[in-house]
Amino acid sequence: MPADAPRLSSSDECQRLECYRRQKDSMSFLDCSCISHAQVQPMDIEEPYEDSSHQFLSSDGSEFTLQGPAGGDDVTGLSPEPAHYQILSELGRGFNNLSLVHMGRHIPTGQSVALKQTNLDECTEEELLQLMNEVLLSRLFRHPNLLTSRLVFSSSCQLWVLTPLMSYGSADTLLRTYFPDGMSESLIAYLLVGVLKALEYLHRMGYVHRGVKASHILLSGEGHVYLSGLHSAYSMMREGKRQRAVFDMPHHSPSLLPWLSPELLRQDLHGYGVKSDIYSLGIVACELVSGRVPFQDMPPTQMLLQKLRGSHCCLLDVAPFPLGELGGLKVSRSGVDSGIGESVATGSMTHSATAPPTERPQSPGPKNHSATLHNLVQQCLQQQPEHRPSATSLLTHPFFKQVKRHTRDTFLSLVYPAVPLTSPDDPPVSSPPAPSCNSPTTPSETTDAIWDFS
Repeated sequence: MPADAPRLSSSDECQRLECYRRQKDSMSFLDCSCISHAQVQPMDIEEPYEDSSHQFLSSDGSEFTLQGPAGGDDVTGLSPEPAHYQILSELGRGFNNLSLVHMGRHIPTGQSVALKQTNLDECTEEELLQLMNEVLLSRLFRHPNLLTSRLVFSSSCQLWVLTPLMSYGSADTLLRTYFPDGMSESLIAYLLVGVLKALEYLHRMGYVHRGVKASHILLSGEGHVYLSGLHSAYSMMREGKRQRAVFDMPHHSPSLLPWLSPELLRQDLHGYGVKSDIYSLGIVACELVSGRVPFQDMPPTQMLLQKLRGSHCCLLDVAPFPLGELGGLKVSRSGVDSGIGESVATGSMTHSATAPPTERPQSPGPKNHSATLHNLVQQCLQQQPEHRPSATSLLTHPFFKQVKRHTRDTFLSLVYPAVPLTSPDDPPVSSPPAPSCNSPTTPSETTDAIWDFS
């Protein structure tokens, strides 16, 4: 943005977003030229809004600068040509199994990227509209803790969405692979601060995320925390005014049920607002602490009743066995499993997403959680949304005082023993194969998903 360009107030920015939303609603994704033409068509839908989305003023009058991805995570300058990318290995699938995600390399620069390819011919009209909404929002937002798709183009029937490669994958992947009994409080604080900064930005822009969960928290090789899952984001702006509540139910909500707030699930006349994301953050905190998702072992109806009655996940610091039976085992205060069974499952009503309970390592000793972590979870999981703090307030919570400016070395100590994803030495595919637009996409049976792209 030029230095002499006028700065926008919060109200001006909200009006601009509402105008953008109305124009987006008037577009027909089914008539988009990127679907009907075989040649590569870069999507330049953001150009009219480029300048006005760099700065705005926060509600307290302080300047809030909009930034893109941090460090070397920017893919904006890469070329929109499929032939310029080398497909290396499959990372996972998403979007109702219609999107296939690969690790790739931009051949001219050697930069590693994540390539998400979606077969548009297999999408329903509703799925096309969801895909359009995610692409538009992703290209509109600017924040160093939001994973946005800055390069989108089409080739034949395939929509290509390029994002920076998240070498450490998602927090959910870290839990399943390296921290089955939960992360250390230092790592949890490090991840949640990044999520809160992204939520603070989204809420000030008039959006509620509605999809905050561990699989949407991504970690780059340099230690930058990103929040993804913008396909669930929903605008609270109507006719240039910010609504106090909205009533829309997220798409694919069954997969999000454990993280959704009581007021969102209730679907009554009171609706829900941005504080529903704070509840989801509390569930994520329990998920990161214990390695298990609260409520996930319950049938949906029972889960709904439990949430509406005020039951929620709590951190349990009580040993499952009498202390006299623990022998000489040392109680872990780090929150990291030492490999000899020091840590335990600390979330109530939880279930492993990767292994049956009998296959999970069960340890006899309790983890002692700090009082500040208990207080954080308690505040986030308040039954009444008006009693929950805002994202801005939570950033000043005492639990996050331990988060300091990390160098690469201190970051590596936080995620140890996790290792970043590396590119294969001899990639099997040197250039993208010609897509078959009429053949259905079949899931891979041999590749385990490294990210959760749902």
